[in-house]
Amino acid sequence: MIDDILKASKSDAQLVRRLEKVQEYAQVYLLAKQRQKGYDEMGEVATLKDEFSGALEEMITYCKEKKYIPDDFTYDIERIAKEMLKG
Repeated sequence: MIDDILKASKSDAQLVRRLEKVQEYAQVYLLAKQRQKGYDEMGEVATLKDEFSGALEEMITYCKEKKYIPDDFTYDIERIAKEMLKG
């Protein structure tokens, strides 16, 4: 999925902005999650995950509307966060 989105972003400025936003949220979310590992207070991480999830869902909805990815596409948020940092 990430490869399809990256290819599409080469000719879609709106997608580039959405992709950059998702990548930023993924980076912040994963960093916070790693730093808070083992702590009881996970409120901040949960908030960051929600923000990341919202940005991701916005990008995925956009990609489905543009037919960059299939309408029945499903994903695992943790896996996507890690893939976003690689991409």
